Amino acid sequence: MALNVVTFRTRALTALVFAAIMLAGLLWNQWSFLILFSVIHFGCWLEYQRLVGLIDPEYAKITRFHKYGVMLAGWCIMLYFTNDLYRIGNISLRNVGYWGGLILLFVLPALEVLFTRQIKPKLLAHSIFGLIYISLSLGLLTDLGSIKGPFYGGSLNFFDRLPVLIIIGGIWINDTMAYIVGSLIGKTQLTSISPKKTWEGTIGGILLSIIVMGVISYFVSSELDWETIIQWMIIAAIVSIAGTFGDLLESKLKRLANVKDSGRIMPGHGGFLDRFDSLLLATPFVWLYIEKFLR
Repeated sequence: MALNVVTFRTRALTALVFAAIMLAGLLWNQWSFLILFSVIHFGCWLEYQRLVGLIDPEYAKITRFHKYGVMLAGWCIMLYFTNDLYRIGNISLRNVGYWGGLILLFVLPALEVLFTRQIKPKLLAHSIFGLIYISLSLGLLTDLGSIKGPFYGGSLNFFDRLPVLIIIGGIWINDTMAYIVGSLIGKTQLTSISPKKTWEGTIGGILLSIIVMGVISYFVSSELDWETIIQWMIIAAIVSIAGTFGDLLESKLKRLANVKDSGRIMPGHGGFLDRFDSLLLATPFVWLYIEKFLR
């Protein structure tokens, strides 16, 4: 497909604004980090419930207690993954997340029975999937945002929020390069789920993301450290591959719901799920990799 200059300019401008907001939230302090991803959490949930409601009209009729209660339960999952820096006086947000989630676990089903006289497993399954897909992923990202090095035998050092920056940077580079490469030389359709994606663009995006993140790690390191560079490149590979599947998963949801975008908050990029679909699927795999091999 030919490169659409107007579309690319719109996407690029939106991406710059998005990047500025993301960096401010990520780097200012731990509270800006939590606020940023709390907004993303609730934005993704609103769009998810809308999409699922279009796919399954019964879900669009769930009670307000179910609709907003499951969002709060998901937010409690996020709070549970915070560390000791997140305190208001003597109150730990981690404890708030634990006890709040535990209370909602019992209160929400009781309210569902009280107001609807029944619990439909199908509707419950939609919400449980959302908790795993959105809330658990962002909870794990919150955990990654608070880990520090040294790791990997002392050769790899993480400062606060560095793993999150690597994930988001890898996704952004992969998406941008996949779009450019696919627009310039893409000919072979990747899948019917997302007709505009091509094998050329997908492979090009993954390879360039790995290379660029390796180059960035070289300049970030105080000295040549091949172990650090390799680990950055491995994480970039995980992010790019898992992120591509995350993009396809959200595309499948949109096709089932018969909509083009999950929302309209970002011109040229759609809504929260359109922008963070890759992040939601990539984060658990990066978290598992760091837990298994680096911590």
